[in-house]
Amino acid sequence: MLKKLHKKEGFEGQKAIVIPRMILTSYCVKNPIINSLYITDIGYYPKAKFHYRVRQRGADQHILIYCHEGCGRAKIEAANYNVEQGEYVIVPMKKPHIYQADENNPWTIFWVHFKGASADAIVSMFETKHNGFKGFVRSNQQPLSLFNEIYGQLERGYSDDNVIYANMSFNHFLVSLIFNNKLPGATKQHDKNEIDKAIDFLSERIDQMLSLEDIAAAVNLSASHFCYMFKKKTGFSPIEYFNHLKIQKACQYLLFTELRIKEIGDKIGIDDPYYFSRVFTKVMGMSPKEYKRKRHD
Repeated sequence: MLKKLHKKEGFEGQKAIVIPRMILTSYCVKNPIINSLYITDIGYYPKAKFHYRVRQRGADQHILIYCHEGCGRAKIEAANYNVEQGEYVIVPMKKPHIYQADENNPWTIFWVHFKGASADAIVSMFETKHNGFKGFVRSNQQPLSLFNEIYGQLERGYSDDNVIYANMSFNHFLVSLIFNNKLPGATKQHDKNEIDKAIDFLSERIDQMLSLEDIAAAVNLSASHFCYMFKKKTGFSPIEYFNHLKIQKACQYLLFTELRIKEIGDKIGIDDPYYFSRVFTKVMGMSPKEYKRKRHD
């Protein structure tokens, strides 16, 4: 339950930068490189005891709060979230919200306010992906390194180069949080879900022909349930996805070897050259011969 606590004036070791509104309106909003996603405020609050914010009408920017240590709570519209170490919340702009540090174990947070058309789309995607406004970070080394790099650049002033560099890096920072499980070392084999394991299974068997039943059996799911789950996560059926992996490997053979079309087909488990050409053309929009010729022009 969220309750208002007396807030001290500042936190020892805190850092914050509020980008001058003149920079935002005269440069960030008008620069086509960064105007779809740009930072308005950024900061770091260590052990922020009594930290409390309430905005009944929401904020004019999206807000990201990453909890590095300790814990806190957030309420975004009607949804309540406990935010612990390694977790973060994204508060969409204009949505009523309250957030605060835990009284006994106050959070240490990295936070950013940001705006732009891409920002709106990213926040919407995040809400859909996580079915809410909270995410979890398995590996924080890259996100925190990026945060410190962004902050360090903005500390050096608001030259065009600094502002562009910081905001382009912020895009990468968001990716490193939202798709944290894609970072090297973030997901160990025993942490992978059935779809990740199925993709590993397919990647290791490019030279084979597999049925939907073969793939589903490898992850101990029924074919129908597996197909539904796979398409929901990837946007493609398992066989379509497998064909994409096969054609990706075929493209490499076409680019970097002198193998004939028939030989390449054999290496990706498609021994019928006509079927191989048909699948390749469907995926790449051109035949294998056209692809090889265009890439070597």
